[in-house]
Amino acid sequence: MTYETKRPAAGNRNTVLIAGMIVQFFAGVIYMWSVFKGPVVEHLQWDAAAAAMTASIMLVMFVMGMLAGGILLDRYGQRKVAVAGSLVMSLGILSSSFVTSAFPEMIYLTYGVLGGLGIGMVYTCTVSVVQKWFFDKRGFATGMMVGAFGFSLVVFTPVANYLLESVGVASTFLIFGVAFLAVCTSLSFFLAPPPADYCVGSGKVSVKASQKQYTVREMLRTRSFYLITLSLFLVLSAYFILNPQFVTLGEARGLTHDMALVGVMLAGVFSALGRLTVAWVSDRIGRIPAMLMIALLTAAGITVMIFAEGMVFLACIAVISYAFGGASGIYATVVADRFGTENMGTNYGIVMMGFGASALVFPMVSNGLSGGGDYTSSFIMVALTCLAALVCILLLSRERDQPGQA
Repeated sequence: MTYETKRPAAGNRNTVLIAGMIVQFFAGVIYMWSVFKGPVVEHLQWDAAAAAMTASIMLVMFVMGMLAGGILLDRYGQRKVAVAGSLVMSLGILSSSFVTSAFPEMIYLTYGVLGGLGIGMVYTCTVSVVQKWFFDKRGFATGMMVGAFGFSLVVFTPVANYLLESVGVASTFLIFGVAFLAVCTSLSFFLAPPPADYCVGSGKVSVKASQKQYTVREMLRTRSFYLITLSLFLVLSAYFILNPQFVTLGEARGLTHDMALVGVMLAGVFSALGRLTVAWVSDRIGRIPAMLMIALLTAAGITVMIFAEGMVFLACIAVISYAFGGASGIYATVVADRFGTENMGTNYGIVMMGFGASALVFPMVSNGLSGGGDYTSSFIMVALTCLAALVCILLLSRERDQPGQA
């Protein structure tokens, strides 16, 4: 496939990148449930374990939203799907303000189902469109886009904490919902794909003519698809077990409440750094070495977490969050490398089912293993899943379904 034009369209693609990054920045609220959970439990007079499941529901619906968004992209295009996703996401957050203690489980539908579904739709739109504009710098552009998604925690954690303490749970959700509606909906109109004659710089830039553009059915026939999806499922387990428990577990490991909140912000900083740097580095060292690094870092972080307290606990959170962010940045690029960008929205949405399954399965297993508050068994289990992910990645390195950077 070759793109030609008489003039570069770099200005257009930078506009798309910036607009998409801001939308992703707001959508990153998906990882903030550990901040909301305590105040929501108190506000709704709800069981803490039941409230913790909201995060898993939202993450599963996030993947469903990605899959639905990918399918809708082919029919309606990025702009319309991004606007629709922004509306659904905002409605989910906004309607959470009306949930009462009479039926606290309604938060599953508002924040979990609607919020997660909308975020998944805007996520797949922004990632797929930027990869088409930046086919020459795929790792860099994807890293910038999903880095903004991870950086959301850094800014919104203190904002949310301040609002929760000053105006309460209901008003906080209302303020967030209105802000998301205004910003994300308006910026979604900038998320248009490049024209057919698009090029980068002067002259001619060619995407590898030999790169096959896989349909969903063709992708599902490859071993690479199953190895990528399974490795994603396994390597994310540590973060999904820890994410709803950042504050609670931090306090149990000797941190004050304020320092535990710093841990949430730290997770956001290092998740964003992982998203930015790992995808960018993979452009230079290759996708497989970068994926192996993610699995090894996660295994090391979760192993030390078994006995970590205080500042060591925070260091483990930073390492695991960095690896999680790196996975979020690089797997989209791996899918594009292996299976092309033409059907990226749908293909990546299906691969991300490994993400959703991990978000649902591992917290449930961990709750069963750590019913008494001791997470040692859970952490040992996760360390073993990381080793299994290493095996999947090494097997992937031997597959040659698609010539590319993987």
